[in-house]
Amino acid sequence: MLEPFYPREWVDSTYEIDWEGWKEKGKKGVIFDIDNTLVPHGAPADERALALFEQLHGLGFQTLLLSNNKEPRVKSFAGQVHSPYIYKAGKPGIKNYNRAVEEMGLCKDEVLFVGDQLFTDVYGANRAGIYGILVKPINPKEEIQIVLKRYLEAVVLYFYKRDRKKN
Repeated sequence: MLEPFYPREWVDSTYEIDWEGWKEKGKKGVIFDIDNTLVPHGAPADERALALFEQLHGLGFQTLLLSNNKEPRVKSFAGQVHSPYIYKAGKPGIKNYNRAVEEMGLCKDEVLFVGDQLFTDVYGANRAGIYGILVKPINPKEEIQIVLKRYLEAVVLYFYKRDRKKN
């Protein structure tokens, strides 16, 4: 019952993902959420984010930012990391996940999605048929509606961990 919300992987940080390993496995594109996935909510691209996108582009990865935020926030960040973007994405709806894959000119099995929220990021990626990686939020200070979702996420992640131990 909770499986549609389960991430394919759950890691501590975007910055700990083995990008070279994913390239060897045939991945060619990465779709990212921004806030609390790459930087704290509302923050500009920092040195880590800039270095990550430079590394990914150097490895031949295409990148795309998929955010529910308004265009000024997303456009500004996208300009810093030299990545195309889709704003007001309507996650977890799958329309813009599919659009992101199309814009990269790739197949879904060649793309990863990385985000920090189960009920928007991961659920949407799963519904779209894209391999979703959940990362722990960078900054625990969040807007109240996200804080409330985090309590529900904790329940789902409890069962996720329990189910993974069984398998």
